[in-house]
Order: sequence, then structure tokens, then C-alpha cells
Amino acid sequence: MSSISILWADDEIDLLRLHVRFLEEKGISIRTTNSGDGAIDWVKQEQYDIVFLDEQMPGMSGLEALAEIKRLKPETPVVMITKSEEEFIMEEAIGSKISDYLIKPVNPNQILLSIKKILDQKRLITRKTTSDYQTEFRKISMEIGACTNFKDWMALYRKLVYWELELERSEDHSMDEIMLMQKQEANSEFARFVRRNYEDWFTRDFADRPMLSQDVFRHRVFNQLNESSPVLFVVIDNLRYDQWKILQPEISNLFQVEQEELYFSILPTSTQYARNAMFAGLMPSEIAKLYPEWWTYDEEEGGKNQHEMDLLGKQIQRLGMNVRFKYEKVTNSRAGKKLVDESNQLFQHPLSVVVYNFVDMLSHARTDSEMIRELAADEAAYRSLTLSWFKHSYLLDLLEVAAERKIRVVLSTDHGTIKVDNPVKIVGDRNTTTNLRYKAGKNLNYPAKEVFELLKPEKAFLPKSNVSTAYVFAQGNDFFAYPNNYNYYVNYYRNTFQHGGISMEEMMIPLITLKPR
Repeated sequence: MSSISILWADDEIDLLRLHVRFLEEKGISIRTTNSGDGAIDWVKQEQYDIVFLDEQMPGMSGLEALAEIKRLKPETPVVMITKSEEEFIMEEAIGSKISDYLIKPVNPNQILLSIKKILDQKRLITRKTTSDYQTEFRKISMEIGACTNFKDWMALYRKLVYWELELERSEDHSMDEIMLMQKQEANSEFARFVRRNYEDWFTRDFADRPMLSQDVFRHRVFNQLNESSPVLFVVIDNLRYDQWKILQPEISNLFQVEQEELYFSILPTSTQYARNAMFAGLMPSEIAKLYPEWWTYDEEEGGKNQHEMDLLGKQIQRLGMNVRFKYEKVTNSRAGKKLVDESNQLFQHPLSVVVYNFVDMLSHARTDSEMIRELAADEAAYRSLTLSWFKHSYLLDLLEVAAERKIRVVLSTDHGTIKVDNPVKIVGDRNTTTNLRYKAGKNLNYPAKEVFELLKPEKAFLPKSNVSTAYVFAQGNDFFAYPNNYNYYVNYYRNTFQHGGISMEEMMIPLITLKPR
């Protein structure tokens, strides 16, 4: 601690000489002053690691000095010391972003502990987090091989996300490569699990399989409806579980998280399939059969999810429900502002459904824009961009209105996304789908051991535009690349965020029930 420099302002500083000497013997350099004005003068002249500030001093008070110090050197930690335990003083100090708050009389060890807590906290937390993950790494490795059902995989994925975010907060990059390798190992085993069980899920009762896209409205939205309170269902396209976890603290200021769960997106994990299935309460082949005018095949021109409101209306009708609902899709800030401005009309309906496309647009922009690639260079930056958007979004404004009006909220998504870096060669005709994580078509040629193939799509309730149509899905961090212009194609799409295939990030996605505080 020999390089630490402290400024201590107290009108009774002469009575604290023993405290000062104790700290100096620990190698800490201490500048003392007996007034708030003196503290301001020294802060203007020198840089200090911490300022200790007495709250009750003649002339400029401690709170006044605190405000001026924060104006001059906002990054300097300030510890407020006071004889008073009055609540308004604590609130004023905390509101001015103090780093610690001590009640007189203080002893030298309290001061030393405060210094350590402020200056060494990040280092100590980082060291402990790294040590704890190294211990947990062995347990997780064993759990990966022991996962036998979807509940095991959900628990494991939650644990991996927890440690990824903990390591990110600790700013220790020494474990990044190990965490990445462990996630890749888990995704490899997860893909084997999905290949073995996916088709079987459609033969089981709801209680014996994971919740899937087509179950969301029936089991988690409609059951929230009652006569006394409207429900707002928010779909943030492309939202992963880790992104939800970094949004959660912001949302928790408004709502209590009543239930946090994961559900499984159907395959392909893309908007055309997963979100249409969610709104229809049906699998894709059932939609294509019952409502052919609302289903657009991959190779056909036109929007692939233009009838979500119609599909939701039909689902409500099939279930024999009498529910008035309002559907809105937000694709830009102008539409978001308009929705907030007209929120009174929105919440007149028992059920309001709002789709936000920002995160999906962010993932596509990262592929197409060099600037966005640099801003979201890795997983942590991608999460940070999502959080930054949310803090300044009209979605947050809408949630604030909903919280104020005591409206229940269900928040979810249709699928996640994964950062891809490993190309897998595939050959298909000109009608083969262009998605990088799945292909649907006939006469597909690919390395069978490296993909999940559905040669009989009807078993997984997937539509066929041709009698010989097959589906293949990329796994883990793979992406499909055509042999033609291979190197250019691979370099362009490597390290981009894609969806459509099989990974924990794409398939196990958040479904959150929020209760107003």
C-alpha cells in the first residue's frame, strides 16, 4: 500500500494524529487539512486515491465540499465521516456518489478497512472469482457429461452464463479462453442431446418435454389474463439469456421478477419458424397446412413473418377464448416513441403484444457494418451494446409506464444467437435457403457427421416445399459455406452472430414474468 495517497479533512484533525501515524506506518501518504475549503484547495493541486471528509466542519460543510470535489475530480473516491446518523445526511451523501460512510468515533482499523475495500475490492474480487471458477470448472466439466434431460441442460446453461458474467465483471481475461473452451464442449454435447431427443419431444405430453415455441402463449401469457389487470407481452427478437441477465438489474428497478425460466426455441431457431410458431400456437407445418396464405417458404420472395397478429387471433379463436388484444411491432425509434405516446390506447386492451426488433437488427448490422463489428467485437461488447440500447430505448419508457399503471408484463424472445467461427462446406441448388445456420432444400451435399439432418422434416413438423426437401442444421459455432468463392465468404461471416441452428445460446431462451413493485 506504499503508493497510496490520502487527503483527510476534519476540523479536529489534531486529535486524530494517532490515526494518521498508524496509517503512515502502513506506508500510506496522508495530507491533512482542518476545513472543507482546505480540502478543495488540495484537491485542485494534487491527485489523491481517496478523500476522507468530515461532514460537520465550520465554514464549508462536508456535504458542500463533497459536491465541489465531485465536480472537480468525479473519479476520486470520497469517504464521508460524521457524528450524525440522520437519514437525510446519509441520503445526501449517498446521492452524491460517496464510496463509503463511517460514523464517529472511528478507529484506525476502520479507516484501513475502508481504504482496502475501496482500492483493493476489484483486485480481491477478481482473484476470488478466478479461484472459484477454477474450482467450479472441474465440477462443470463433469456435469456436461452427466446431463441426461432438458432440465439438466437448463441448469448447466444457467451456471455457464453465471460464470461468464462473473469473470467479465472481475475483468480477469486470463480465464477467457478456458471459459470459451468449456462452452464449446458443452455446446458439442448439447447438440448430441438435441439430435437424440428433438423428434421425440413432439410425441410427448407437455409435462414430459421442454416448453417449446408453440407453447408460450397458451402456458405463460393467456394464463396471466384476468379481468382486473391488463397484460403486456414483450418479445425482444434475438434476445439471449445472458443478455437478459445484464438487462435484469435495470428492469428490477421497476418490476419484481416473479418467475425466470428458460424455454426451447424450435428448429430452425429463426424468426420465420420460431416466432410464427409462438404466435400461432402451432408448428410450422401446421401453419402452412391450415393457413397457406400466411406461410412463405424460404425460397419464396416476401416477408416471412407478416401475419403474427392474424396467427395470434386464430390461436385465441381455436382455444375458445374471448380476448381483445393489441399487436404492435417496433422496428425504429419513431415507432417506439409513438407507442409510448399512445400507451393509454395500448393498455385499454386486456392483452397488449409488442415486438421489438432492435437486438435482431444489431446482430445483422454487426455482420454488415465494419463499425458495428468493432463496437461489438466480442460477447461482452455485444452484451454491453444491448444494455446501452435498452437504457436509452423507448422500450424502457414503455415499461416505466406499465409499472406505474401496475400492469403485469411477460418478457421473452423467439430465439437466441451465437458467434460463429468454424465453416462447414455445403452444396445445394439455387433454391436452397441462404441462412448460415440451417439449410432447407433438395439434393443437399454436406458432411453428415458435422450436422443435424432431418431427412423426414414432417417428423419435426417442418413444411416441405418439395417432396424431397430436407433440413440440415449447423451445431455449436459452425456455419455453412458454399465452395464457390469460399475464402471470401468465410472471412466475411466468420466471427459474426448468427441464428437458425443448434446451440445453447440459440435454443434455451428467457421467458420472464414480471410483477409491478
